[in-house]
Amino acid sequence: MDQGKNGILLESGTNEIEIMQFTIDGNLYGINVAKVREIMLAQEVRPMPHSHMAVEGIFKPRDQVITVVDLPKYLNQKDEEKGEKDLFIITNFNKMHIAFRVHTVVGISRISWQDIQKPDKTVSGGPDGVATGIAQCGQQLVTILDFERIVAEIAPETTIQMKEVEDMGYRNRSDKPIWIAEDSILLSRMIQEALSKAGYDNLRAFSNGAELWEEAQKIRESKDLFSHVAVVITDIEMPQMDGHRLTKLMKDDPILQQIPLIIFSSLITPEMYIKGKQLGADEQLSKPEIGHLIGVIDHLLEVSGNGI
Repeated sequence: MDQGKNGILLESGTNEIEIMQFTIDGNLYGINVAKVREIMLAQEVRPMPHSHMAVEGIFKPRDQVITVVDLPKYLNQKDEEKGEKDLFIITNFNKMHIAFRVHTVVGISRISWQDIQKPDKTVSGGPDGVATGIAQCGQQLVTILDFERIVAEIAPETTIQMKEVEDMGYRNRSDKPIWIAEDSILLSRMIQEALSKAGYDNLRAFSNGAELWEEAQKIRESKDLFSHVAVVITDIEMPQMDGHRLTKLMKDDPILQQIPLIIFSSLITPEMYIKGKQLGADEQLSKPEIGHLIGVIDHLLEVSGNGI
């Protein structure tokens, strides 16, 4: 599967997503096509000692060693017999390649982020759940899994590290308002904690781009725009309105375009970087580089005249 030929990556701010649907025990799940590098028949895997219970092991399809996550085992919390027709979905996000075992791949649907709803707590499992959205794909309801959350649980060292902030030492406190659009409750909480440790006290979180955009329109006529928001940080993947659509709306607005905007996402591939640049993003960073994010915030506030 060649993502370089995937048209959706070349479009700008359409607020659409392509979802690859797959099954586990007959249940329908989905993953953003932008995260998928390849699909292949399940291969022989070499077990790794002292690894997470859902880590099946490693394999080397060509010249790269890739970790395999047994997704049926992770979701069901029990061993299941491996099928001869099982597939590996090879993913690439957070600058990592990881294979996820699934039972079948059904197909790809292109839908609007507006057609993806945030699951309630009974479905998602609350703040630590792995269902990030429920998508209506034709007549089917598809559970979109939070693959970043899954990997963060399996390998905590791959997610945001507070030590990066602690290593910065003492920093002055700042009341400059920072808005954050991030649908993952876990990651939103970690970003806010990290920024607070770095001295930024005036933080406001939104669960998707639509919520932030609605609030931005309320303050666009303010005489002192930067007293309301000095920097915007946005994820890309979010229900209702994604980060690219939010960036386009902000940067097409003659007033709101003044606000520095950072895309902070697991999907900063070369193709997606070009897309974000075309939309006018001031900076784009790959998760989980929280130390780099703080440095960029410092810089953007300084050059915009809104520094600490």
